[in-house]
Amino acid sequence: MSSPRFKAAELAISRPSEDMEKVESLKPTSIYGKNVFTIAKMKDYLSKSTYKELIQIIGEGTKISRELADQIAQAMKTWAISNGTTHYTHWFQPLTGTTAEKHDAFFEPDENGDAIEKFSGDSLVQQEPDASSFPSGGIRNTFEARGYTAWDPSSPAFIFETAAGKTLCIPTVFVSYTGESLDYKAPLLKAIESIDKAAIDVVQYFDKSVTKVTASLGIEQEYFLVDLSLFHARPDLQFTGRTLFGHMSAKGQQLEDHYFGAIPERVLAYMVDLENEALKLGIPLKTRHNEVAPSQFECAPMFEEINLAIDHNQLLMNLMEQVAVRHHFKVLLHEKPYSGINGSGKHNNWSLITNTGVNLLSPGKTPKNNLMFLTFFVNTIKAVYEHADLLRASIASHSNDHRLGANEAPPAIISIFLGSQLDEILEEVESARVAKKVKNDANLWHGIPKIPDLKLDNTDRNRTSPFAFTGNKFEFRAVGSSANSALPMIVLNAIVANQLIEFKTEVDKQIKKGTKKDLALLNVIRRYIKESKAIRFEGNGYSEEWALEAETRGLSNIKSTPKALDVYVKEENLVLFEKLGIYSKRESEARHEILLENFFKKLQIEARIIGEVVTSQIAPACFIYQNELIQNVKGLKDLGLSKESYSSQINLVERISKHTNLILEKAEEMRQARKRANTIEDTRELAIAYDEIVKPYFDEIRYHVNKLEKIIDDNKWPLPKLRELLFLR
Repeated sequence: MSSPRFKAAELAISRPSEDMEKVESLKPTSIYGKNVFTIAKMKDYLSKSTYKELIQIIGEGTKISRELADQIAQAMKTWAISNGTTHYTHWFQPLTGTTAEKHDAFFEPDENGDAIEKFSGDSLVQQEPDASSFPSGGIRNTFEARGYTAWDPSSPAFIFETAAGKTLCIPTVFVSYTGESLDYKAPLLKAIESIDKAAIDVVQYFDKSVTKVTASLGIEQEYFLVDLSLFHARPDLQFTGRTLFGHMSAKGQQLEDHYFGAIPERVLAYMVDLENEALKLGIPLKTRHNEVAPSQFECAPMFEEINLAIDHNQLLMNLMEQVAVRHHFKVLLHEKPYSGINGSGKHNNWSLITNTGVNLLSPGKTPKNNLMFLTFFVNTIKAVYEHADLLRASIASHSNDHRLGANEAPPAIISIFLGSQLDEILEEVESARVAKKVKNDANLWHGIPKIPDLKLDNTDRNRTSPFAFTGNKFEFRAVGSSANSALPMIVLNAIVANQLIEFKTEVDKQIKKGTKKDLALLNVIRRYIKESKAIRFEGNGYSEEWALEAETRGLSNIKSTPKALDVYVKEENLVLFEKLGIYSKRESEARHEILLENFFKKLQIEARIIGEVVTSQIAPACFIYQNELIQNVKGLKDLGLSKESYSSQINLVERISKHTNLILEKAEEMRQARKRANTIEDTRELAIAYDEIVKPYFDEIRYHVNKLEKIIDDNKWPLPKLRELLFLR
């Protein structure tokens, strides 16, 4: 009789290819936004005056009156019910890292006992989930349950459809009873407002018609697929998202034949189905392809306003899970689900767009536009240089620690890649001399290198760089595949906003002293180029030489999450977030606490799973094998054969016994280390204890498990119970 795990493998291999026949590749334009209450649809359900008022409010970010909310709620309800929904929910992003929802039915009984469909402005604008049941970092006590979700009109409501029914989802922020944010969206909206204001003030030097600057974002999502039967056969995958046991397969990615290869038919069926569902929800998925590692893939949408892009990415991850089950797959979003092959990231492509349609990070064709580009380009570089540790903290997690620095992901050292052309231009701008007296624009540019008419792809791509300029945007490559992009984008927008504020202050000082505007701009830009030069690196970020060079440049190389997170509670960063109105000191400290808790709890789960698998599966399998060998030796002895006839079996028993005992010994030591760590009250010290004392046992235990497997392989002795634990590489 086959073991459960071998049965799982047989089932995975025999999956029917008929999944493709069930999926129809629909015309994107015919389904795009079908399940979204878009601005265009609102126009059909609202009066002209109400619609005009709503558009103005969304554009200006002002408050919505209850009267207007009632009218919008009625329109939203009519649209939703006409599309088959029975319930609605406030859809929010708590600090768990996932999304959350509480469903309410549209119906209410009236005074006559009859059921009526009801959805008021109050229900649209505000709901009350239990705040004590979500991570708060000490902001809320267990007995303080009240919290509020509040509608975000800038992100459209949508209908989420499952086999069980349809639900109207209303994107919201989530705050405590005392007003502190308990989610990712509220501080993100504040960061977006900060970058808007700061960028407008600076862009006024060049174009006074600009009244709004929008941060745009395109999120590339990498992921692995594994057959559901194989997933359920592995307790480590189920509970931790990664394989804690197993060694390298004979064939991994060394032939480089998976990347951009022909997409397997069964996977393509999943991708088409996912795209159809995503397009209905207004997620503009455009790209799909095989990634580098076996069974690794990527999808990517068009660029969107940053708040909507992040909402869509969170929704996309939900969809990926739901659609995968229909195709008997499990989506793995862990940054490093299998050791020895590439991990997964979530590349965040960020830029700034004016309401006049100008990309502020796109080089222009005229000197003035070139200077505007240079202003925002250099200020972004300076912001990253000044706050590199804060950016590092924004992508820190237990799972991403496995990926950063491995030979397929950016290192933990934050650096910026520009490409040789732009790097040379900054060198020229820094070294050029400018005449003190400037009569006109022509003289201004005399002796100062103009940025040439650059093509869109004016730089190469450097996959080893965590923060690279790619033509008209910066690509933050270090974000992990399971992360909510809101956190790194909160930090990036905050530090660039802060830098632009400082830049304007310095330029205005020079102008006030009589320096011509363009010369004042160049003076500050030139100094910023010089001051931030250390962060620019054009070489191989994987090399040992870079780690040594980065140290001489004064760049940090923080490899562990607990230490990376320390920067959140540094005084200067507490002040920065508070000054910009993004986080209060209490909110910053709470997030630091939550991220530390998340780190050590995930390690705690992994330690428990390793202990359980070792003691309940691997060691017993080894004991069974030892008993078989002992019985074999006993039989040979009973036959009167010489000791030489069974010496190899005795040697094998001793070697297996040695490694089995060491596995159990190390598992017990790990358990005791975990018990000691759990007595530590300070969350940071507890996280460090798990990182430095508990986690090292993982590799020690795996080492001896792999030794056991090698012994078995070398001696050609069958041990199904052990092999079935390790066959999934």
